[in-house]
Amino acid sequence: MGLAAKRVVVFDDDQDLLTIFRFLFEDAGCVVESFSNCDDVVAKVKQAAPDLILMDNWIPSVGGEVAVKLLKADPDLKRIPVIYISANNDVKEIAARAGADSFMPKPFEFDDLLSMAIELVDKSSHQ
Repeated sequence: MGLAAKRVVVFDDDQDLLTIFRFLFEDAGCVVESFSNCDDVVAKVKQAAPDLILMDNWIPSVGGEVAVKLLKADPDLKRIPVIYISANNDVKEIAARAGADSFMPKPFEFDDLLSMAIELVDKSSHQ
């Protein structure tokens, strides 16, 4: 199906990465909304109504792991796929603990991230 007209929310406090994510997903036809902190993460995601969430591990103030747990605990949001992004060596374990749908270690290839995003969005739209 692809990502055209899909809504992507990015949580990352690195402005350079936010710019890259915005360019990458807007180029794929998405509407992108970004946040540099995960305060009020549930309210932000409900307001944005995304098809996909990218979550950085080291994001103020509670961190990505707690933020994803909050999202996955909400019955209205738990089906939205989350890609956990981190430079940590144990990103796979952190993503699993958080309940993320997938993970992407930094640094990453743009094509790999887009392929993962398409796969997760397609899968969630068929649930």
